[in-house]
Amino acid sequence: MRLNKFLSDAGVCSRREADRLVESGRVSIDGKPAMLGSQVEEHNRICIDGKEIQRQERKVLLLFHKPRGIECTADMRVKKNVISYVNYPLRVYYAGRLDKDSEGLLLLTNQGDLVQELMKAGNFHEKEYVVTVNKPVTEEFMRKIREGVPILGTVTRKCLAERVGNTEFRIVLTQGLNRQIRRMCEYLGYEVKRLKRVRIMNLELGELPVGQYREATQEELSELHKLLEKSQKSRQEGREKERYAGGKPVKNAGKYRTPSSWKKKTGKAGKNGGLKKNG
Repeated sequence: MRLNKFLSDAGVCSRREADRLVESGRVSIDGKPAMLGSQVEEHNRICIDGKEIQRQERKVLLLFHKPRGIECTADMRVKKNVISYVNYPLRVYYAGRLDKDSEGLLLLTNQGDLVQELMKAGNFHEKEYVVTVNKPVTEEFMRKIREGVPILGTVTRKCLAERVGNTEFRIVLTQGLNRQIRRMCEYLGYEVKRLKRVRIMNLELGELPVGQYREATQEELSELHKLLEKSQKSRQEGREKERYAGGKPVKNAGKYRTPSSWKKKTGKAGKNGGLKKNG
């Protein structure tokens, strides 16, 4: 198999990060420097910084309540890196980032293919956040957040958002631009004081204490794989539609739905921003 897939399956890092390690000269195969695209076999001795890497058998998916101040990096030179903080007995890697000043749900796993699927923006996977800002949230502010805000040379996707307090709102994103929520709020004249991720797809933070982790349940894993299969199918159908449309872009066919937690609270789908939207 390709070297980057081997390292990903071993729980070392994502495939992209594996390529970076190879480019920096930190990876060797049987004592010789590895090259991008190298193929490896079972008998090869793969090392990073001279330490041999073994493929892991037991696959895990951890839900971790990341505290503020912990950095999403596998660089052990960073004092407060998330890998050292969790100190899990198997080698795991984070799937999706939370910036240093943010808190909440972070997924860690040793399944490289799972990381790849979770991080694909084209899959429109939902991520839900609770955000506290520095001044009262107005309906005009919420409307603009839902409709899309120009940042980083693009306009953010339409999204679900609802006001839940004088200076607090919930938002569900299906993309992961760098510091997206903070940039959206800044563009509209607001400053984020606290940002907490509470859900990724069907995986919820719930009452998990800050700094603690737990393994995903079998029920959660089953539902997660169903959602991933569904998104893969939708993506393939989108490519087929685009091909038959002469190469013209086709909007994602999936629709946002009001999260069940919002329905329980409001009693109605569609209230306070709980709208169905095309991707």
